[in-house]
Amino acid sequence: MRRRGALLTAAIGAAIVGVDQVTKAVVRAELAPLGRSVPVIGDVLQLTFVRNLGASFGMMPGYRPLFIAVSACVLIAIAAFVLRRRPERPWVVVALGLVAGGALGNLIDRVAFGWVTDFIRIPFDFPVFNVADSSVVVGVAMLIWWLLFGPASAEPVPSAVPVATEDPEATSPDRSEVR
Repeated sequence: MRRRGALLTAAIGAAIVGVDQVTKAVVRAELAPLGRSVPVIGDVLQLTFVRNLGASFGMMPGYRPLFIAVSACVLIAIAAFVLRRRPERPWVVVALGLVAGGALGNLIDRVAFGWVTDFIRIPFDFPVFNVADSSVVVGVAMLIWWLLFGPASAEPVPSAVPVATEDPEATSPDRSEVR
């Protein structure tokens, strides 16, 4: 059943959107003052409400129309790929679901609020992020890994020019009879 991969990609994407939107709603409701932090695991993991006007991890603030367009293009490309190619490899199906779910989760925020709710803070001066950001990063990393090291990368590239494996004289009719 080639439809199973498409359904699983959609289910993973929907799950990511659900978790992302629920966590963001809780953060907006419970950590209303911007910048307020709640330690979860000491200084290793904190919840901090941040309005992100940029891309993932706060990069390039102020380009909202561009981010909306890019997110829409990513979602259309993934949908077209899934509907056309019907991927079944679990690694690819999961990766596409993660990227689609993350892109849609942040797209919903951008359209609804004009900014994205970020809230996961870890040490080392790393930008505050959210479930959707994490999902996109993990999904893209999985796709890159698959492209570099997946089963297809181990297969030899077919040659455009046929390669003779035998001596042509050996396979032709015996020339001694023609003389």
